[in-house]
Amino acid sequence: MDLPFPEPTEPRESRAEVFLGYLDYFRSVLIDKLHGLSDSELRTSRLPSGWTPLALLKHLTYVELRWLVWGFEGEPIDQPWGDAPRGRWSTAENETVAGLIDALRDQAARSNQIVRDHELSDVGQPGERWAEAPPATLERVLFHLLQEYARHVGHLDIVRELIDGKTGE
Repeated sequence: MDLPFPEPTEPRESRAEVFLGYLDYFRSVLIDKLHGLSDSELRTSRLPSGWTPLALLKHLTYVELRWLVWGFEGEPIDQPWGDAPRGRWSTAENETVAGLIDALRDQAARSNQIVRDHELSDVGQPGERWAEAPPATLERVLFHLLQEYARHVGHLDIVRELIDGKTGE
């Protein structure tokens, strides 16, 4: 794993840096859990819901895109639900783990910059993302992203154990 767990006693410059430390950690764990899986294992579901490890990677990239770029920043996105074009997470045959990891890393850099450019109390831009509700603060968006990552990385931990017995954070 690239990053150690961000211990609660480890000093950080700000609450925003605490959020970013955990997001970076969960991204690292996600990528680590995908390493060593064959293309078939990345594209095969082990669960009745049908999601695959590769589709989960794509989903989490889009989660950041939807919440921070499309939602908080209010930038137009051509296909904000591109991870689930038919209502289910999916990947195309030509999408690779390397390409999707690169996309996650690119989105992570963009997400981290958005966080560093704002205060946690800043409110997102009004727009379609909020479905007529008032936009959330950056702090609420980040808290949502953290729970989303923690939950899905936990799901992937179980799937990885089913595939080859590998367990861990």
